[in-house]
Amino acid sequence: MICPNCGNKINEVEYEYKPISMWGYFWYQLLFMIPFIGSLALVIVALTHKNINVRNFARSYFCVSIIVLILFALFIMMGIFTYPVMPIFDTV
Repeated sequence: MICPNCGNKINEVEYEYKPISMWGYFWYQLLFMIPFIGSLALVIVALTHKNINVRNFARSYFCVSIIVLILFALFIMMGIFTYPVMPIFDTV
């Protein structure tokens, strides 16, 4: 690309390092929220996408998803393990 004012060559950012637009983040999040298909797309994008920024976004989304699943499992286990103790609190 050439500058219209001075005629010098303008360095363009390679696709590999090109930033993601706000709409890009929005559409990727929407894609990743689709059950099953989104999970598959998340893994594929996190491992194979050519743009580093998209790949890092998918990896961070994957990490947050894993943390949320672990917290959800912990809350479910706490509910299951405290259920037998609940009659003790009914007598108070």
